[in-house]
Amino acid sequence: MAKRKINILMILPPLLFLGLAALFFVGMWRDDPDGLPSTRVGQAAPALTVTQLGEGAPFDNAALNAPGVKLVNFWASWCAPCRAEHASLETMQNEGVVIYGINYKDEPANALGFLEELGNPYAAIAADGEGRTALEWGVYGVPETYVIDGNGKIVLRFAGPITQQILNNRIRPAIESAR
Repeated sequence: MAKRKINILMILPPLLFLGLAALFFVGMWRDDPDGLPSTRVGQAAPALTVTQLGEGAPFDNAALNAPGVKLVNFWASWCAPCRAEHASLETMQNEGVVIYGINYKDEPANALGFLEELGNPYAAIAADGEGRTALEWGVYGVPETYVIDGNGKIVLRFAGPITQQILNNRIRPAIESAR
């Protein structure tokens, strides 16, 4: 009787399947399966390369290093989730939270019209027309919000619209821990 050789191509599909299944299984047990990782948390906020949007001077790195907790919110007028989170930003502004807005890859007239229509929750606004600052900060897309402590360090990065639940469960606790 002749010995039969096992073809590697017969074993490869089940091995690939088992490897992929193990990867999915491990992914299900992550702390926050919806969270996007950020290498910036715990580090100083990156330098800003922004321009003026509307009247008044844009904020700068000195504003981010000033005492007190502040938020930096990347947004755009063409972003539907930005419109959805706007009420939450106004709630935080009414509570005394300082929020700096960075308008991301947007037409200035559209951005100013967005704020005129919905209200302006920002202490200061800047424009990132080329997306350079967003790239430095590690922004995946808008809206994206960063909680910055009084030393200019990033405490929390949240990607997505801030809902009431997110505000209560993620943003406010991060603001308290940054104080």
